[in-house]
Amino acid sequence: MVPLLNRPLLAYQVALLRRHGVEDVILSCSYRVDDVRAALGDAALGARLRYVVEDEPLGTGGGVRNAADLTAGTVFVLNGDVLTDADLSAMREFHTAHGAGVTICLYPVDDPRPYGLVETGADGRILRFREKPGPGEAITTNTINAGIYLIDAALLRRIPTDRPVSIEREFFPAAIADGVPCFGWRAKTYWRDIGSPHAYRAAQIDLLLGGVDTTLAPPGTRRDGSWIAADAWIAPDAGVEAPSVIGTRAEVASGARVGPLTVLGDGCHIGRGARVEGAVLWERVEVGASAVLRDCVVGADVKIGPEAEIGPGVVLESGAVIPAHTRLDRPPHPR
Repeated sequence: MVPLLNRPLLAYQVALLRRHGVEDVILSCSYRVDDVRAALGDAALGARLRYVVEDEPLGTGGGVRNAADLTAGTVFVLNGDVLTDADLSAMREFHTAHGAGVTICLYPVDDPRPYGLVETGADGRILRFREKPGPGEAITTNTINAGIYLIDAALLRRIPTDRPVSIEREFFPAAIADGVPCFGWRAKTYWRDIGSPHAYRAAQIDLLLGGVDTTLAPPGTRRDGSWIAADAWIAPDAGVEAPSVIGTRAEVASGARVGPLTVLGDGCHIGRGARVEGAVLWERVEVGASAVLRDCVVGADVKIGPEAEIGPGVVLESGAVIPAHTRLDRPPHPR
């Protein structure tokens, strides 16, 4: 549910599925389910939404099994923390042409060591999965599991229901061992796991710069290269530099400058003479007069005092209060 250009990440996934003909979407949830329902409801972007809820965490495989009884035919499974514009129609065609029971989207990365590796044969058939390579271990491939799967629904019913199950460490290896035709589809696509603050902010910039092929535009009206909500207020002598997004009821006071590559959530207030550049602000953030924010992520309901400076890489948790004249820089990485 984290916002990307003032829309929840899940909305981008639903839009992607709809773009490729999927009309029935099941959300396997375990955390703050009411917030998800409130944001998306029972229908969004032309798709029917249904919810299944885990009483206790079931793992990446158990969560899918919890939804399996509502499915039939061939099922797309998407990890909930991935922003992508993968051509799911091409993936489906590959799955059908190869007579696959399981197809996993594979993505090439420059450094695969932080990820699990997926080794395939010349025909794309998956040979084995490898955990993150340790120091000194040979790297046999640069393709990683992208967290996008196409699975025949009948296979999902193999997943146990009485315990947590990992789809990566248990279900897929077991399917290969049982002779299920499992293939890797190498995607030429945009793909980013947004599970870290750095990656999360980078995804916003990618969207702002048009690096993600999506049908989902930011809320608001396009004006001079930025998206500005109809009820946002920008002082006549304030400036918004494109590309940026200004949320509903946001206010930019006299002499303030916002952008480029900046997102203001709903209800944000940017004080007189403040400068906000390359920053992602969630809802109801108050930025004091002459404060400076650069290349940072700011949670909801944060209050930043006058003449404070928030530097690149800083992440402020929701509800934080930063006194006037404070300077915050990201601490160096430990050696």
